[in-house]
Amino acid sequence: MSHLSEDQLSDLRATLEAERDSLDEELVGHGRKVRGDWEGSSSSEGEEADPNDAADNIETLATNVPLVEELEKRRREIDKALEKMDSGSYGSCEVCKKAIPFDRLEANPAAATCVEHA
Repeated sequence: MSHLSEDQLSDLRATLEAERDSLDEELVGHGRKVRGDWEGSSSSEGEEADPNDAADNIETLATNVPLVEELEKRRREIDKALEKMDSGSYGSCEVCKKAIPFDRLEANPAAATCVEHA
């Protein structure tokens, strides 16, 4: 983390926190939390539906399940990056331990590796 200034770290943290908040909103809109994990859902889940509504629910689930998985994956990446910031290990490649360039972190603040190991 020593290769990053306090201002850079502050900006990166703000970006990560804003993206986390946005992801939380998207997760609520497309899924529901079950035992600590998110899963895709549809708005009328659990209701008796006519065949057309049932088909719509299946289509919605087919879209929401993989979407929620991707959103949750990104949310975990952001949480991990914020934890690294708190522990002082943020900005180092998990493979080679070299500093991740600021340009890469600016493009993807949750990056865990340098470009070479991406």
